[in-house]
Amino acid sequence: MNFLEERILKDGVVKPGNVLKVESFLNHQMDITLMDQMADEFKRRFSGKPINKVLTIEASGIGIACSVARVFQVPMIFAKKSKSINIDGDMYVAEVESFTHKNTNQVIVSKKFLSPDDHVLIIDDFLANGCALNGLISIVEASGATVEGLGIAIEKGFQNGGKILREKGYHLESLAIVDAMDAETSSIQFREQENA
Repeated sequence: MNFLEERILKDGVVKPGNVLKVESFLNHQMDITLMDQMADEFKRRFSGKPINKVLTIEASGIGIACSVARVFQVPMIFAKKSKSINIDGDMYVAEVESFTHKNTNQVIVSKKFLSPDDHVLIIDDFLANGCALNGLISIVEASGATVEGLGIAIEKGFQNGGKILREKGYHLESLAIVDAMDAETSSIQFREQENA
């Protein structure tokens, strides 16, 4: 069992409807030491890749992505969920459905931050059905940049997102893969991983 799985067992809360709450350390209150551990692990798992940008989606992926960008010593970009008057010029746009919030957002990235010369590592906190990742992949591909990898903190392995992305040939690394959860018993079953 790795450090993130241990922390999920210690402080995660399983709710009905296959919801795993990790807000006390990952996506509301953030344990910065844990973020740095996760970043170091992503650096190890994606070593040798020519990554020069890290991309995530607001808001929950930002903390992890900042730590990851720091260890790779590259800029971090986050896709915004709404257009504001601060954003000008041409933008890449993707539709993203949220499993957690049960809605659809248009996410945007300014075209000045992604180009065909970029080699992008996409980072996010959760992977369920893969909607957010597919939206970010479509933005990277529209820019002509290369998706070098997908780094996820927690993957819900009982949903199809990870399986489909791996079948498409993407290098996907999830630090913890939950294969089963039970709200009644508060139990969580993790998938064994070779990289862990």
